[in-house]
Amino acid sequence: MKFCVDECCNVELVQHLQSGGHNVLYIAQYKPGALDNEVLLKAFTEKRILLTEDKDFGELIYRLKKPAYGIVLLRFEVQERHLKWPRLNQLIDRYGSRLEGHFVVVDNEKFRFRPL
Repeated sequence: MKFCVDECCNVELVQHLQSGGHNVLYIAQYKPGALDNEVLLKAFTEKRILLTEDKDFGELIYRLKKPAYGIVLLRFEVQERHLKWPRLNQLIDRYGSRLEGHFVVVDNEKFRFRPL
């Protein structure tokens, strides 16, 4: 799969995705400080699933009607951060084909899918 990983996500997630054979564009390396609009447009034009921890992308998509290819929002408390990769890996394994065209919220208990 092709991912665009927002710079708010840690590099360990990028490394896990890459070691799993995924094509990953990490914004922290590509264009540090890029605005959310730029990140969203880059992911959309390159048909990448945007991986983020920033809730502002929901506003860009649903209120401002910006186009998106697919978004995965990770929602974990600081003490649960060790669960990010296992939960993301479960999401990809179980629902990878459904990520395109959806805004998916991932937490330690469930996956919530909302059409874009």
